[in-house]
Amino acid sequence: MLAKSPSPNLCSHRDGKMTQELSAKDKKLKARVEKSLQRDNLTVEARGRRVLGLLPHDPRCVWCLAPFEGAGAILVRAVLNKRRSTTNPLMCNTCDEVMKRLRYGTEVEMSMLFADMRGSTSLAESMNPTEFKQLIDRFYSEASHVLMYSYAMIDKLAGDEVSGYYIPGIAGEDFARRSVEAAQDVLRVTGHADPEGPWAPVGVGIHTGNAYYGAVGSVDGLVELTALGDAVNVAARLASQAAAGEVVISESAALKAGIDTTNLEKRRLELKGKSEPMDVWVMRVMKK
Repeated sequence: MLAKSPSPNLCSHRDGKMTQELSAKDKKLKARVEKSLQRDNLTVEARGRRVLGLLPHDPRCVWCLAPFEGAGAILVRAVLNKRRSTTNPLMCNTCDEVMKRLRYGTEVEMSMLFADMRGSTSLAESMNPTEFKQLIDRFYSEASHVLMYSYAMIDKLAGDEVSGYYIPGIAGEDFARRSVEAAQDVLRVTGHADPEGPWAPVGVGIHTGNAYYGAVGSVDGLVELTALGDAVNVAARLASQAAAGEVVISESAALKAGIDTTNLEKRRLELKGKSEPMDVWVMRVMKK
């Protein structure tokens, strides 16, 4: 869990704008968080997530897992002064404030998972707007629950897509395996293992590689946590190539996760922006 620190001092910027100068305490905290993201042991932040994750119930802060509703929310408000941020509904007020102040970030090897709802345009045409909104809400809820409890950092709930990142300092040394298991669980909770078929047609892409993870934003204070780099783009494009009920896994992700690919389908894909075809493996979930 991230602790609050005194407000930083302001100093002049070369373009005349005011910027924040971190205090010595904040500089140490920023360095600790950036280092912890790259470590595969149980860091302070990871331990905090596991403790808060035991409290009831969803929805939660995507960083620390503090609950926003129910008995758990009452407890964390009283003890930790944590509540839903008024500017970032995916995070608690404490994590949102610290993220904006520190703007930490680092390059780290991680596994990236993108889950897309297939055929959402056709689905929207067959439903009234309220029904479609309820379907998307259910997809967000089910998929984000799987990602949070497998120790992913959720990046976005956008359109018909959910994305999360498995980072060594949060998910542990088996971060790649967790991403693959989570992908299968996303298919299960959306009904792909049910005899009658899925209630939401979803395809998933997973890639493992180096990317920047941390805070990005503007001088005006609009800051969010995200991942950037070619590896992130690859993961997103793999998801776009996955049919409903499929998990498309890159060779690097399969190798890092220690997957036995003997009985998996192998494909060679042409990905937008890549000069060479990419070999991938395809997973599905067994019907009940």
